[in-house]
Amino acid sequence: MHARTPGAMLLLHRNSALHRQTDKLTCSACSFDRDLRWRTGVNIVPVHCDSANGFQVTAAALQAAYEEAEAAGTRVRAVLLTNPSNPLGTTVTRPALEDVLDFVARNNIHLISDEIYSGSVFAAPDLVSVAELVESRGDPGVAERVHIVYSLSKDLGLPGFRVGVVYSYNDAVVTAARRMSSFTLVSSQTQKTLAAMLSDAGFADAYVRTNRQRLRARHDHVVAGLARAGVPCLRGNAGLFVWMDMRRLLGEATTVAGELRLWDRMLREAKLNISPGSSCHCSEPGWFRVCFANMSLDTLDVALARMSRFVDTWNKETTASTQQH
Repeated sequence: MHARTPGAMLLLHRNSALHRQTDKLTCSACSFDRDLRWRTGVNIVPVHCDSANGFQVTAAALQAAYEEAEAAGTRVRAVLLTNPSNPLGTTVTRPALEDVLDFVARNNIHLISDEIYSGSVFAAPDLVSVAELVESRGDPGVAERVHIVYSLSKDLGLPGFRVGVVYSYNDAVVTAARRMSSFTLVSSQTQKTLAAMLSDAGFADAYVRTNRQRLRARHDHVVAGLARAGVPCLRGNAGLFVWMDMRRLLGEATTVAGELRLWDRMLREAKLNISPGSSCHCSEPGWFRVCFANMSLDTLDVALARMSRFVDTWNKETTASTQQH
């Protein structure tokens, strides 16, 4: 099951010596379709969350996805959670995490927590890692079902180094990961560079602090610019993106097809390529993900100006159409 932002997903593994065809996994993230399905043959079933509570995963949403999987004759094996969330740009609340842990324990399944943006939380509430909950519970039966993944690609801006971490309370999982790492070893030069950088506590602290300050300033700049254009956003506090609410521009076409037509129009008229919510399995058409940290401020302002003109044109067309009727 996937509990990410606008939704989570169930993954169905191909028949193999390790995975029966009845095994499923729940997940939630934009790239999970590619990362988890293409090479493994896994299928994904979303755990749908909604805007009523800021797209926080709930016990009811998890149970609904679980029952949907069972009704299809498949078996859920794990929940995959992204925290902080991509594409939402929010952290998962402690009560929501408690519900997820209770759910995996109750159903005898695993929890994979993708915390790749954990160092990019720039506003309250701060990140609550699932590791904190596991430690506070002190239950070995729950602990051995929890696995955390992390990478230096996002927080430290080092995607080319290809360095990641699997932190698990399960000895069998750690052993398997260690054996598999033989095929993806990190070079000695990379290890030496990273060891020198991360062992410098003063540099590391200053880097993370400065990165958070810059992310907050850029986030606030984008949200303010979109607000001036009449486009609200979900309140965010982490990551490199905002979750933009353009449901108003769908009119009566509140469908995925309507959302994709809006995306296509923005691409053709405003020359803006913004990820539609449906690409992240969002069940509410009209939400879009805007990345704000991968361009200069000048470029971002050009994009905001284009968005403002696009919305202004839409408003004028809507007014004219209303007056004609």
